[in-house]
Amino acid sequence: MWGKLLGTCFGFMFGRFIGAALGFYLGHMFDKSLKQDFDKVGGFQGFSKGEELHERQALFFSSCFAVMGHIAKSNGRVSEVHIQAATAFMDEMQLFGEDRKEAQRAFTAGKESDFSLKESVRDVREAFGRRFDLLQLFLEIQIQMAYSDGHLAEHEQVLLQQVSKYLGISQTHYLFIIKRYQAEFQFRQQRQSEHSRRQQQSSQHRHQQSHSRANSSEHTQAVSRTSALAVLGLESTANEKEIKKAYRKLMSQHHPDKLVSQGLPPHMMELAKKKSQEIQAAYEYLKKGG
Repeated sequence: MWGKLLGTCFGFMFGRFIGAALGFYLGHMFDKSLKQDFDKVGGFQGFSKGEELHERQALFFSSCFAVMGHIAKSNGRVSEVHIQAATAFMDEMQLFGEDRKEAQRAFTAGKESDFSLKESVRDVREAFGRRFDLLQLFLEIQIQMAYSDGHLAEHEQVLLQQVSKYLGISQTHYLFIIKRYQAEFQFRQQRQSEHSRRQQQSSQHRHQQSHSRANSSEHTQAVSRTSALAVLGLESTANEKEIKKAYRKLMSQHHPDKLVSQGLPPHMMELAKKKSQEIQAAYEYLKKGG
């Protein structure tokens, strides 16, 4: 409003009625632009959104490490493997100083006998109820912790199912996520093994050795393709169109910038990046005819 008013006044002063009309138009454009900028930050409510976002990020961060600690202690004691996995998470997120201490405190709190898994996870669901991608990532992080020793024990499966239920994720989708993560783990292992094999190859081999290695390579390629498809949540019969569709959907769900805008703590962006890289690697492998 003030733009139109001032524009009309100044325009009239310098150009009478024609100037007033031009000033009104320019003032209108100024008001429109100002309103758009104001709306982008949420109007007057936008001033409080920054604090609210920070609180939700802190809740996601602390709850995530607390539940990780609870899962690690699920068999009565925290194994060295789970401690290493938690440390690796902190290193991957580049947590230092007070941030690292906060993660350690949350992890320790989750190991206590009075820790309420139900209350902690439902707090996350209440804060991020409309952000399904974030809830899914929360569950995937817990699966990664439970799977840090290469398998899921029965008591870990029970806890993960509870976490999924409290997050409001269906049993069907929970099993889909579990299957995808196991495929990611297997595909990652296969790629590392193939990389090591290629590094160890000698420039001189006998024909028989080379033939045997070719057969082995064909078998590995077939297994890797199955794993790569499973990473995208697909069966071995999936066609090119289905592969591309699944890839785009998963990349959209795990895009780091999108998740951060929804409330993912910035420190945890590295975890989202890693998930995206695994999906990207599987897709690239399939694109090359793997």
